[in-house]
Amino acid sequence: MNLYAKLMARQQAGNPVRVGLIGAGKFGSMFLAQVRHVPGMHLMGLADLSPDRARAALTATGWDVDAAIAPDFGTALRDGRICVADDPEALIRAGGIEVIIDATGIPAAGIRHALLAAEQGRHMIMVNVEADVLAGPYLAERFRQAGLVYSMAYGDQPALVCEMIDWARTCGFRVVAAGKGTKYLPAYAGSTPDTVWDHYGLTPEQAATGGMNPQMFNSFLDGTKSALEMAAISNASGLAAPRDGLAFPPAGTDDLADLLKPRADGGVLERAGMVEVVSSLNRDGSPVARDLRWGVYVTFEAGDDSGAGADYVRRCFGEYQVATDRSGRYASLYRPSHLIGLELPVSVASAALRGEPTGETRDFTADVVAVAKRDLRAGEMLDGEGGFTVWGRLMQAQDSLTKGALPIGLAHGVRLKRDVGAGAVLGWADIDAPDNQAVSIRRQMERQFAAIRPE
Repeated sequence: MNLYAKLMARQQAGNPVRVGLIGAGKFGSMFLAQVRHVPGMHLMGLADLSPDRARAALTATGWDVDAAIAPDFGTALRDGRICVADDPEALIRAGGIEVIIDATGIPAAGIRHALLAAEQGRHMIMVNVEADVLAGPYLAERFRQAGLVYSMAYGDQPALVCEMIDWARTCGFRVVAAGKGTKYLPAYAGSTPDTVWDHYGLTPEQAATGGMNPQMFNSFLDGTKSALEMAAISNASGLAAPRDGLAFPPAGTDDLADLLKPRADGGVLERAGMVEVVSSLNRDGSPVARDLRWGVYVTFEAGDDSGAGADYVRRCFGEYQVATDRSGRYASLYRPSHLIGLELPVSVASAALRGEPTGETRDFTADVVAVAKRDLRAGEMLDGEGGFTVWGRLMQAQDSLTKGALPIGLAHGVRLKRDVGAGAVLGWADIDAPDNQAVSIRRQMERQFAAIRPE
């Protein structure tokens, strides 16, 4: 709780934390809106494939572009300005940079940028959950070996959930469930970019005016993004993925402790210690009372014993008005909202000043695999997350390895070798896998983690 003091010390020493941001989309823009107000932090470089889009993002978030932009990284370092470039690798290599943020959302790009950042001695904030789920355990280990930080992005749900899990465990509570809320109905799994705006109550014209990408928004709707975020939390915390994928039970904030506990005790979980996402819609489409659509939660209990100590803690739950289930055994806390990129300076400061991540991938316990949205035919090209052909389902990593399942992060721009029926999990054997870095790193990670797991 002293990050601000540490930042002020860097400011007073004339040695701010120097940051490079890759990606000027929504998440990156929200960071741009805040970073210039943070003492002791200097955004030295912004890389985007479209420099015009990067400049527009700076303007939209209040920067005086004419005064702020430097012609090169050396000038930016010397004058405390920002260099806008279209080459992320040049940004990562720029002298003086301490922390790199990848906010591209492109798995292959995230892997490439992370490996170069580790090589160049930069800490990495991986906003790109797609890259993290595809190869995060491998990448995080590379950074640990280099004495660097590889971190989730504070403000996004995975990092916030991991913080709540860490809080509960540090307090001596047993974590029963953790996750987030979202808007979900089972029918959404078949949604495509052509149907997505109907579910959001928008016309395609309204969405286009707002600059909203239909495939990206569809990945939120069809459950893929939720699966990716829960896989990231599982791989960071050790909480298990549901064997049959996310259930998305309807639940409001008053229902969390009652529902998110083991089935044996009247809840919806296979067992204690799992990730799950709750829906803000009942199955008939009606809204859930006091929903958690934008928030995160943790459910916990006072140890796993039934002695006097646990009874005492349960009485404390009641005395201090903690929301519990009917038995008083299970309790929950939640945060009703998250501010994504507006909170990202916390990760940057924690990495540079404490040497600590705000959530870190540690193992390969969960995966997100591609599932056919419709009957697919040999020769078709897969279009990836949020598209017309596949959606992403959460799966336990061991099951994914055993099935030879195709990760959703590689189900884009690849051709099918054979027919796949609607609802079937796609496998490596179903595609012509390209020979590229992302595939190579993923396959290497699978071999590495399969070797340390029992059959």
